[in-house]
Amino acid sequence: MKHFISLHDISSEEFSQLISLASKLKKENKQGIEHHILKGKTLGMIFTKSSTRTRVSFEVGMYQLGGQALFLSANDIQLGRGETIYDTANVMSRFVDGIMIRTFDHQDVLDLAEYGSIPIINGLTDLLHPCQALADLMTVKEHKGRLRGLKLAYVGDGNNVAHSLLYACAKAGVDISVASPEGYECSSEIVAGAVEDSKRLGSKVVLTNDPIEAVTDADVVYTDTWASMGQEAEKAERVKIFKDYQVNKELFSYSKPDSIFMHCLPAYRGFEVTEDVIDGARSVVFDEAENRLHAQKAVMAMLMVGDSK
Repeated sequence: MKHFISLHDISSEEFSQLISLASKLKKENKQGIEHHILKGKTLGMIFTKSSTRTRVSFEVGMYQLGGQALFLSANDIQLGRGETIYDTANVMSRFVDGIMIRTFDHQDVLDLAEYGSIPIINGLTDLLHPCQALADLMTVKEHKGRLRGLKLAYVGDGNNVAHSLLYACAKAGVDISVASPEGYECSSEIVAGAVEDSKRLGSKVVLTNDPIEAVTDADVVYTDTWASMGQEAEKAERVKIFKDYQVNKELFSYSKPDSIFMHCLPAYRGFEVTEDVIDGARSVVFDEAENRLHAQKAVMAMLMVGDSK
């Protein structure tokens, strides 16, 4: 595993190894065991798209692993604004041991990986959010004790989170049903890749416009905001279109009695999810948020240990 850009790029075995390592690092962190395996390493963090969880979890993760993180906002660098990505990738490769980038255009991540000589981590693009999906499946395994054979239902926009969940579930042998309004479905290219990946462990990939169909007998019910960053102008229209896709008590009741609710946060209570669901006893959203830290530590450890500029 040279980079962490898309879960489609890694094997089922590598995906399982990442979750196992993340769980180990989390358990030992709670026991006070330190892992300074990235001592002397520096992670360059490029943000052209702001975030709370991504910045904090990567900075804390690098600190806990003995390294340091360098925050670079869009105002701090000339990426795509006077300096080519080719030059940026080559210069950064001389300074740091890895790059995490959270940005809009997925091609920026691919270009950094192509032109640089250090590991590149996709912290989020408009197409994919692999760090989130890795933490999500880690959380499911914590609460369910297994992954293979479970059913995850995603209700809402066919966005970057949905795309990475498709890949993650396929790699883990989890059945996934995605319910989105017509015109807001997942990318056909991503779906095709997930279907191909799912053949390895025999899981199912179902796309539907019916949220009840998706949620019925699900072990996990997942949703995300209806208007992602950069789509604020569409919010009023999206609220009208997605109103029947709200995860409320009634829709949640179609899932299994011991199902869990997940949301990548930030959540807008009263829109994509009601308070009685997200704040209910079966909600694991804060475990899920915490696991971004441990999952990303596993990614950095697997990519950056032994790596040299």
